[in-house]
Amino acid sequence: MADSKREIERKYEATDATRLPDLGRVAGVGSVAHEGAMELDAVYYDTEDLRLAAGNVTLRRRTGGSDAGWHLKLPVAEGVRDEIRAPLSDHVPARLTALIRSRTLGAPVVPVVRLVSVRDVHVLTGDDGTPLAELSVDEVLAERLNGGDRTAAWTEIEAELADGGDPAFLDTVGRALAEAGIRPSAAHSKLARALAETGRAPEQGGPAEPRTAGDHVLAYVRRQAEAIVALDPAVRRGLPDSVHRMRVATRRLRSALRTHRRVLDREATRPLGTELKWLAGELGIDRDREVLDARLRARLGELPATLVVGPARARLRLRSAAEHEDARRRTTAALDSARHLDLLRALDALLAVPPLLPGAAAAPADELSRAVRKDHKRLAGRVAHALELPPGPDRDAALHSARKAAKRARYAAEAARPALGRPAKKAAKRLKAVQSLLGDHQDGVVARETLRALAVQAHAAGEPSFTWGLVYGREEAAAAATERELPGVWRRAHRARLRRAPGG
Repeated sequence: MADSKREIERKYEATDATRLPDLGRVAGVGSVAHEGAMELDAVYYDTEDLRLAAGNVTLRRRTGGSDAGWHLKLPVAEGVRDEIRAPLSDHVPARLTALIRSRTLGAPVVPVVRLVSVRDVHVLTGDDGTPLAELSVDEVLAERLNGGDRTAAWTEIEAELADGGDPAFLDTVGRALAEAGIRPSAAHSKLARALAETGRAPEQGGPAEPRTAGDHVLAYVRRQAEAIVALDPAVRRGLPDSVHRMRVATRRLRSALRTHRRVLDREATRPLGTELKWLAGELGIDRDREVLDARLRARLGELPATLVVGPARARLRLRSAAEHEDARRRTTAALDSARHLDLLRALDALLAVPPLLPGAAAAPADELSRAVRKDHKRLAGRVAHALELPPGPDRDAALHSARKAAKRARYAAEAARPALGRPAKKAAKRLKAVQSLLGDHQDGVVARETLRALAVQAHAAGEPSFTWGLVYGREEAAAAATERELPGVWRRAHRARLRRAPGG
């Protein structure tokens, strides 16, 4: 069984002559317990081309110390990683293999580095005995296991925050170390340093500064592709908001491929767009359920207790629990599928050899503003068509179509912001307002369909359906209010559209 913890740490350079300052004098420290030295023996695994290390992901099998076992570390932010642990075994545990699948793309992992460390540990506690941090001096011997047999040795200091501690305390420790002449390490991890000092290390540098329209589009596509890869393990772990963020990245990427067809060959990217649409649909099942449940719970919460007749809340909870489990299983199955793996490989291939067209060489301001204006024009047509229709199912469908166009236009403006600056930022903000309003309207359409189904189920079970009908009526009123608000919100967005430059 794997478990996990949030690891917040800082690393510092040290030599054999380095001496720690008096840690008991660090602000907030009540006592220091010297736990002595221990030996840690860790073998790090990666693909032959070091795909995990390129993504700042580490996978190791470690013996010695109090946490012997398999450790997978996933980056969260600078100096922050989630460590997922599993018991010792001869092979990489299946759950950890699944969590690195989006990086390895199915390639086998092999031993790449062995690190043997002698760790001298000091535990810092507060006046009340609460653990604050663990500070260790590590003497490290690294041995390259693939691509040669070189070795390297160094000494470093590591300060790791105690579980639930205040990250600001590490700043306090850092200042005390700096006063003693101890400086932060240039390497973000032992593995990164070992790879750099024993042979070939993965490339960490990003692409060159964007100069052409193609550079900007590819930089945007790369960010969305990396988000999909990085969020894959978060979705598998069920982390909050991970499904939504991965779905958004998928939609942004698909939208970019459609918008920038003068930059990237649409014939080459169309199959990838189809697969991105599939993935967004699979991720949407659980996300749409979350949104709908939250909306219906809020609607019930607005009602006086006297108007909630029968077991309405209980029926909603049962429906939510059953659909949540089904959605989770389906999402995991999609991520485990060969189809998803093929999609990730296709993204990798697209970025390795992008199918660029002549428009990629154009000036960013010309090409990107043109793409934004085109998507804005499409949205304008759909909004006008929807507003011409009388309220009802046809208008609902037209507004949903306009919502999709608003999302695509907003994404185009956001992608153009690095090149176009404030005008693109303003356009994206106004388009987001349109998208949000139309999204709320569509959520209401779905809610009304669900409320009708709940009323039918309640009636069939001999329960009163009065409450469901009452909430349905409130949703109808909310939809009418949204439709009245739309023309004003749209006018503001239309005024903020990017305009063609003189002579452009």
